[in-house]
Amino acid sequence: MLRFALLISFALGTGCDRGPSKSEAATAPAITPTGTLTPTGTPTAPMGPPTGAVKTTSFGAGVTVAEVTSIDKILATPEAVKCKTVKVEGMVIDVCPKRGCWFEIAGASAGQKMKFKVTDGEMVFPIDSKGMYASAQGQVSVKDLTLDESKQYAEDQAKEYGKPYDPASITKPMQIVRLDGTGAVFRDKK
Repeated sequence: MLRFALLISFALGTGCDRGPSKSEAATAPAITPTGTLTPTGTPTAPMGPPTGAVKTTSFGAGVTVAEVTSIDKILATPEAVKCKTVKVEGMVIDVCPKRGCWFEIAGASAGQKMKFKVTDGEMVFPIDSKGMYASAQGQVSVKDLTLDESKQYAEDQAKEYGKPYDPASITKPMQIVRLDGTGAVFRDKK
C-alpha cells in the first residue's frame, strides 16, 4: 500500500506547474542538428563540445533554454531551483529498460547524476542512448520522503536493478531531485 501511495504522490507531481500544455509544447521551437532554433531562426551555439557535423535526435519540445545549469549545482541546492525550468547537459549513463520513459545524465563530479523523467509514452528514449551526449530541459522536482518511504524506494530500486537490499542501511529520510522533462536533444559522442 505504501508503495502505491508513494508512486501516486510522485506521479501527481510535487506542487510545480508542469509548464506548457502538449499543444503549447508542440509549437515550441526545437534545436536542429546545426544548433539553431526553428522556426524563429534565432541562432544559438551548438550543444557543448565537440563541434562540427554531428547527428542529433530531438525528443519532445526540444531544448529552448539558453543557459546551462550544472547538475552539481542543482543537487547542491535543489530548493533554490525547485519548480524552475532549467537546461542541463552531460553524458547519458542509464536509460529506462522497460518503456524508455527516463534517462540519467551525469554531472561533472564523480557520482553526481540526475534523472530526467517523462510520462510513459510521452517521449521514448532508446536503450542504446547510453554514452550519448544530452542536452535536456525540464522542471526541477524535489520530493522529500519519510524514512518509511525512503526504505520502500530503496527496496524498489534494488529490485529494479537486481541488487541486494538491506533495510537497516537506510537510516534517514531521502530527498529525490529529478528533472520532469519537456524536451531533450541527444548527439553521438565524438
